[in-house]
Amino acid sequence: MPVLYLYVLSVCYSDFKLKSKHLLHIIPFIVINIVLYPRFYSLSVSEILKIWEDFNSIWELRYLHISIHLQFIVYIILIFIILKKYKKIYLQNFSNTASKTYKWLFEFALAFTFIRSIVVLQSILKYVNGTNYLPKMQLILNIAGLIIICWYVLKALKHPELFNPVNSKVEVISEKKDKGTTQNSKEVRQLTFYMETEKPFLNASLSIRNLAEEIQMNSRELSVLINQNLNQHFFDFVNEYRVKEAMEILKNSSKNQFTVLEILYKVGFNSKSSFNTAFKKQTGKTPTEFRKTA
Repeated sequence: MPVLYLYVLSVCYSDFKLKSKHLLHIIPFIVINIVLYPRFYSLSVSEILKIWEDFNSIWELRYLHISIHLQFIVYIILIFIILKKYKKIYLQNFSNTASKTYKWLFEFALAFTFIRSIVVLQSILKYVNGTNYLPKMQLILNIAGLIIICWYVLKALKHPELFNPVNSKVEVISEKKDKGTTQNSKEVRQLTFYMETEKPFLNASLSIRNLAEEIQMNSRELSVLINQNLNQHFFDFVNEYRVKEAMEILKNSSKNQFTVLEILYKVGFNSKSSFNTAFKKQTGKTPTEFRKTA
């Protein structure tokens, strides 16, 4: 679990580096081995096997199982917290819809949680004399493990450039208005005018830092402006303009030669699924349906 936790950190955050403080994660491993030594590791192999057959023979084995499961619970919660923070930072600072980091790691964490839940259930059965169920539980674990490994490998092969890490030091802007925050209509008009005339959203890799530089505004101030005054994430804010641009092209009969795929790339999207999702969210129709009724 500590290794998985550090892996998620390294994938989500571009500034992640292994540090000496991360050695603290091996403390539970050291503790459990110290606990097991007197009445487990110091015995002969035959004595160890005999003890292992009876899970309730010594309290150290019960402690081992309980500590492993507690460790899982703590680390999986930390992993979901990291993913939640990553998602907020990404939505507030980037418009690139190609990143599937959050979705991918969230799915992986859920799958891992499912597997570990079966392991926990298996451990519970050990201590309530449910040994008749253990072979069946082991079979389920083996099959589920094989499916997840195959899924993991196929996902990695299909999406070699899957991840788009963010900087962990980027501050997450609260969606609630700060005390004293007022509707800054001048900056809003300036931003809206720039988006409509210069169309920076056509750049698929547009970030809030890029946009802030273009309109000569501090990136944090721009993020606050969008999140607290326009009640949107930067991600949704930019995609709204992209969808509007796509709608104009789809309504124009003189541009019927453009396919939906060509249009989505033209307006700044780089994923058909994300384009369809954003378009339907805004219009209630798919791009193809909209073109037919326009």
